[in-house]
Amino acid sequence: MAQSERIIETPDCVAEGADWLAAQCPRMSHAMTLTGPLPLRRKPDGFAELLSAIVSQQVSVASANAIWGRMKAAKLTGPRKILWASDDDLRAVGLSRQKIRYARALAEARIDYNALRAAPSDEVVATLVEVPGIGAWTAEIYAMFSLGRADVFAPGDLALQEAARDLYGLSERPREKDLRAMAEDWSPWRSVAARVLWAYYRLAKDREGIR
Repeated sequence: MAQSERIIETPDCVAEGADWLAAQCPRMSHAMTLTGPLPLRRKPDGFAELLSAIVSQQVSVASANAIWGRMKAAKLTGPRKILWASDDDLRAVGLSRQKIRYARALAEARIDYNALRAAPSDEVVATLVEVPGIGAWTAEIYAMFSLGRADVFAPGDLALQEAARDLYGLSERPREKDLRAMAEDWSPWRSVAARVLWAYYRLAKDREGIR
């Protein structure tokens, strides 16, 4: 991993990043006066976390939680279990034909999750997006929350785009490439900036954030 990459491990790490952003940007500071302390949002890493992300794609948070609950009850959260299960078994817990294909592709990829912990963030994302069903957004979210990378952002996230539009008074929602460029100003704490924008979005829109 690059020497400059910070790992967010505790709420104090998030608070440090928040203080830095507030000092750099008045609009970020304003958002945080509304949101209050930001969540740590650390998650486990490994196969099950990426499988859960695939389950969450294009469904509501409630639906994703229900499907994932059935998968855990059926003990279908490990790579061997996915490969050994029949399509009927996977359909029974709520996976679509496409998600069954993605789940099997993830199981067959044999990713070295221990190696990812030490890899540079760009390499983490590049490795994960090679798997069918894992796009840049999923890979970036994994780097942020499962690996705790402090300087990763997910500019393709619609909630982040809309929060940036509202907070910065933009005439329209920024496109992914524009928000990626905008986020350069928040380095080396782009993951904390994402937490700010998600929290702000939830307040401004009274909507669910990411699962």
